[in-house]
Amino acid sequence: MQPWNLPRATFNWGQKTYIMGILNVTPDSFSDGGQFNTLKSAIAQAHQIIQDGADILDIGGQSTRPNADEISLQEELDRVIPVIEAIRQNFEIPISVDTTRSQVAQAAIASGADIINDVSGAVFDSEMLSTVGKLGIPIILMHMRGTPKTMQSLTDYNNLIPEISEFLKSRIEQAIAQGIQSILIDPGVGFAKKFDQNLEIIRNLKAFQTLNCPILIGASRKSFIGQILNQPDPQQRVWGTAAACVSAIANGADIVRVHDVAALSDACRVADAIWR
Repeated sequence: MQPWNLPRATFNWGQKTYIMGILNVTPDSFSDGGQFNTLKSAIAQAHQIIQDGADILDIGGQSTRPNADEISLQEELDRVIPVIEAIRQNFEIPISVDTTRSQVAQAAIASGADIINDVSGAVFDSEMLSTVGKLGIPIILMHMRGTPKTMQSLTDYNNLIPEISEFLKSRIEQAIAQGIQSILIDPGVGFAKKFDQNLEIIRNLKAFQTLNCPILIGASRKSFIGQILNQPDPQQRVWGTAAACVSAIANGADIVRVHDVAALSDACRVADAIWR
């Protein structure tokens, strides 16, 4: 895979596992909603994430947890843009923006963001791929079904891994057709997936390598880890998350998207020493 040469960083895929630190500027995300939804708390958390060793900062203003309500475009812009601007004034870390709206993508890039992370695989907004193509930036395409409101009722698959793969392949082709050259794929752990399906994805990550894009895994603090550990509090799932991430690295993940950057940075470095 070709390296990504971004203005603020180069990503040499396969040489190390990159860490995407999560910054949710939302009142209702499943594990940290309301913790960082003021400008001051968001900047402080961004600083901490960078200090802890993240390679990318992922900022999201719309919760995508199961049953999340959709907010207005203006509300998403009001949450996300001031945070991007403030972080960009103080830090050089690459910023990805977790959004499914092309208008947010456009405003975010204009404010200093570098990458778009679209959990719908750029399906929700028909303008997303053309917008990203014109901006000449990378996109992360994730597999999901339905919306956060409906996705947990859409978990019936005839053949899980091939169906995810087929969806991602078609989205990659659409993205390339719009002039997008840098594409990351995410099989969507926890999005329209049941407990055993999440385990199956991590076990079979190598199947997605045939798509010839770097692979991102977002397992951090998710409910399948809580089920294994019998741990209802998402914030107490750090070591379960570490085990899931190390397993993903062993099976070919290139990026892990996590809340607990310091702990996961250590886990990834050891996993890289063994598996890479």
